Parts: sequence; structure tokens; C-alpha cells
Amino acid sequence: MENSIVLTTGIYDLIKDHVRRKKVTVEQESILSNELRNATQLLRKELPSDIVSVDRKVVINDLTLNVKRELFIVGPKKAKIQANRFSVLSDIGLATIGRKKGETVSWPTPTGVKQYEILEIDAMYQ
Repeated sequence: MENSIVLTTGIYDLIKDHVRRKKVTVEQESILSNELRNATQLLRKELPSDIVSVDRKVVINDLTLNVKRELFIVGPKKAKIQANRFSVLSDIGLATIGRKKGETVSWPTPTGVKQYEILEIDAMYQ
């Protein structure tokens, strides 16, 4: 996790509050606290199109399962796993948010460490 993440100010605050309320594991808290400390914050209109963010379609390669997946990162209230809409505060959301196309990330989950490669990002999804 050598690259700093890029977040909108609203998403930064949402994740910081999520961590503060202890809604993540101790290991995730350590990773997120470090990432937030080094994060670049931008206004939504300034966010580059190759960054994973809310309301964007993302194609990932789940390297742990060797499966390619298309998902939509959404706010917590819009999440619906059956429709591939994952909350930014879900494990896969927290693992990929703020990262660039081409990055690979390892993320601790209750079922073990997952590895995701970000293949595509579509900023046009709404």
C-alpha cells in the first residue's frame, strides 16, 4: 500500500467516522488510519476518472479466487449486493476506494486476506 489514496472530502470524512466508530477490524483500522493520514483530498469535480470512488463502475480481478468481477461502488444506503452495488464501507469498497486503475491491493477480511487488481473504472455510472 505504497501509493497514497485519492478521496473526495465527503468520502474521507465518511471513512474516518466509520473507523472512529470501530466498525472495522483492528488490522483494517491500522491500514485505514495510515491511508487517511497520507490521503489526497479533492473536490468531487476534480477527482480523476481513473480513481475508484462512489458512483463508479469498477472491474476487478479477485486474485484470491481468480475471478473477474464487475461492481458498482455506492454510498451505504444504496448498497444492494444482489445488484453488484457494494457500499464504500464494505470490505471490497474500503479495499479499493481511492485507488487507481492498474493497482493491486491486499485487504484483510474476516475470511482471510483478499487480493484485488483494479482493471477498469467507469466514472460515467450513476
